[in-house]
Amino acid sequence: MQEKELHILINDCLDNNRSSQEELYRLYCDKMFSVCMYYAKDRDEAADFLQEGFITVFGKLHLYKFEGSFEGWVRRIIVNTALSALRKKKRFMEVNTAIEDFPETDVVTEEVNMIPSGKVIEMVGDLPVKAGTVLKLYAIEGYSHQEIAEIMDISVGTSKSQLNRARTLLKKAFNKSNG
Repeated sequence: MQEKELHILINDCLDNNRSSQEELYRLYCDKMFSVCMYYAKDRDEAADFLQEGFITVFGKLHLYKFEGSFEGWVRRIIVNTALSALRKKKRFMEVNTAIEDFPETDVVTEEVNMIPSGKVIEMVGDLPVKAGTVLKLYAIEGYSHQEIAEIMDISVGTSKSQLNRARTLLKKAFNKSNG
């Protein structure tokens, strides 16, 4: 969709045009559902995140300044909605582990590229909630450790520690699947 068409569609949504709101939803729902699946334990939870996220998108649409990517703006709201829901469910309550307990590790890129993407997604999904969420926010969403700390209400050190924990656990899972 061209920028001018998107601008018109957003303005129509702001005028409470239901067909325009449905069109905007349909334009982004598949991509945003995929984002929700990164944070959800199953498709039902992802659908809940998506629904709540779009309620927020339409509620805050008047705040969009037509600067930068609209899709990126929507994605940020969807991610924050999912994280907020997870916080409410207290799924982030795990034992904090010191950074030095989980030294940073790197998996060899060529070996990782040989793993089917579905298997990688499964491995990430099997991570403990906090470690998996930090990994997703850092590696997929591009948040800094400072931003992750604020979003998840943890310290920057805990964010770094959880990222290292996720890397370590992924490496172990990778070695186990290839061993």
